[in-house]
Amino acid sequence: MRGRAHVFGDDVNTDEIIPARYLNTIEPAILAQHCLEDADPEFAAKVRPGDLLVAGDNFGCGSSREHAPIALKAAGVACVVAKSFARIFFRNAINIGLPIVTCPEAVDDARAGHELEIDLARGRLTNLATGRTFAFPPFTEEIQAIIAAGGLMPFVKGQLGR
Repeated sequence: MRGRAHVFGDDVNTDEIIPARYLNTIEPAILAQHCLEDADPEFAAKVRPGDLLVAGDNFGCGSSREHAPIALKAAGVACVVAKSFARIFFRNAINIGLPIVTCPEAVDDARAGHELEIDLARGRLTNLATGRTFAFPPFTEEIQAIIAAGGLMPFVKGQLGR
């Protein structure tokens, strides 16, 4: 996958990803309209399908709402690259089929607007603006299959033949 970087700092919490005032819906299109609006009011207007979100430590901390990764995915974010993730966000992202990558060196190298290319299967991220390539631990085959299916529920339905 290849996309343009949108860069955020440390400790971006789920209330910043999707403010609590919009939690009266689970409708992805509505959540996408308000994604990250308190951190960057222009984010929903700037992000394009396939773009990448780059962040510092502890991305997705806070409450355990699935709304946060749903909002990101619905807004068009193809992958989140961070120095580290809150454990519950990590699990929720996988469950809804949003790829996330832990790669601190790539985060330090990226700037807003940089074009990044990610090979999830091989565990490689290349910053096309700087020419640098970084390695990260690739997901297990099982997690790759969940992401490829579009999330845990579609994966399970596929396993059950539904």
